[in-house]
Amino acid sequence: MSHIDVTSENFKQEVLQSDKPVLVDFWASWCGPCRMLGPVLEELGEEHPEIKICKVNTDDERELAISFGIDSIPCVISFKDGKQIDKSVGFVSKDKLLALLD
Repeated sequence: MSHIDVTSENFKQEVLQSDKPVLVDFWASWCGPCRMLGPVLEELGEEHPEIKICKVNTDDERELAISFGIDSIPCVISFKDGKQIDKSVGFVSKDKLLALLD
């Protein structure tokens, strides 16, 4: 499964009301580490269909990024049952991304 682009309009439905654990990638197109992390998240989503991968473009969704205290990207936040579980900033491996859900 590929990622889902999330905006302030669909964040609640796609992330907070998801019946699956969610990894939300806050990113921007000009960010090199963000572009490196993108394929890792795509691969993770394909290997683990029980996880939902969502992406928030911080340039387009400034208010959403601010509401989660995003001051560096890429930033991946994990959610389970509508609650924030963990957070990682910078490029990380698939294993570290999976560990965000534990």
